[in-house]
Amino acid sequence: MKNTKKLSIFATIILFFTFSLAGCQNNQEKAKPKTDQITVTYTLKDNKKAFANKKVHLKKNSTVATGLKKTWKIKSQKEFITAIDGKSQNPQKKIYWTYTVNGKMVNKSAYQQKLKNKDKVVFTRSKY
Repeated sequence: MKNTKKLSIFATIILFFTFSLAGCQNNQEKAKPKTDQITVTYTLKDNKKAFANKKVHLKKNSTVATGLKKTWKIKSQKEFITAIDGKSQNPQKKIYWTYTVNGKMVNKSAYQQKLKNKDKVVFTRSKY
């Protein structure tokens, strides 16, 4: 009987420690980075003077125009950006909006140009 009593006490102690250790386990999943999201930095310039700079979170394969529309009020005509945040083009004075991605001029409409994570988009309104 002493052996049975010792065995049941031993089993109780083992069960206690097993459940105690299970309680210490971290059941929360670690936050996984969103692989379907990208972060893009937008800068707006009037001539050479920057007047706005924002980081925008977008879905993967978003276009330049998507991030621009998400952050500022824009106007466009035939896939060309004609006004951003109340600052319009002026064709009579040959003042237009153009943009670069990572410092390079792009030959596509802002509605067609796809973005990648950490791209830097700069829209400049100046005379051409």
